[in-house]
Amino acid sequence: IVARIEALAAEIQEAQRLRAEEEKDIREMLVGAFWRIAREAPRHSMGDVAPLVRRPVCVDDSASYPELGIRSFGNGTFHKPALTGFELGSKRVFRIEPGDLLFSNVFAWEGAIAVAQNADAGRFGSHRFITCVPKAEVATSGFLSFYFLTAEGLDLIRDASPGGAGRNRTLGLDALSRLQVPMAPYGDQCWFDALQAEVDALKRMQAETGAELDALLPSVLDRAFKGEL
Repeated sequence: IVARIEALAAEIQEAQRLRAEEEKDIREMLVGAFWRIAREAPRHSMGDVAPLVRRPVCVDDSASYPELGIRSFGNGTFHKPALTGFELGSKRVFRIEPGDLLFSNVFAWEGAIAVAQNADAGRFGSHRFITCVPKAEVATSGFLSFYFLTAEGLDLIRDASPGGAGRNRTLGLDALSRLQVPMAPYGDQCWFDALQAEVDALKRMQAETGAELDALLPSVLDRAFKGEL
């Protein structure tokens, strides 16, 4: 039984290693595809292609306001519990719409940058959110978000976020609007967004498989200790 469990553990470890390699290869493929269409593209300021948009909310003490959060390192958005207007107090909130390009003004320097998804509709961001909306048929949120999560893009964000670490390093609105970003033809941007969507679907499938792999060995060990093997 021990030999069988050890063999299974080795197979699971190998599968996890291969999955990590695949994720790295997929990221490198995306980066390569991005720069093929962006490297020679003309540069335009963010203020020209994706200006800041604020949708202020008149807070009702008795209403509910589900908030949105942004994970660091390009890991997307997450949902926070809803707060009543009374609980918000004097805190300002702004409505988020799917397709918005979002920056956390205090953690953008470590990749807290994301695109609002359809599942994020009806949620709100605090005053610490910077919301940019690409101009129609000029730029896409997916293309810009990917750029800002490349090494070059993050360097620009960090340069626009002076100060020390953490909450002392804040992304400036004017500095963000002046950043020069590559503007590939709109059709090429849409093609790249479709490629990203295919990769995201593959990642979801890999995550489901990974969760099954992670649960497999504990399940086998549990059965072994119960004498069921």
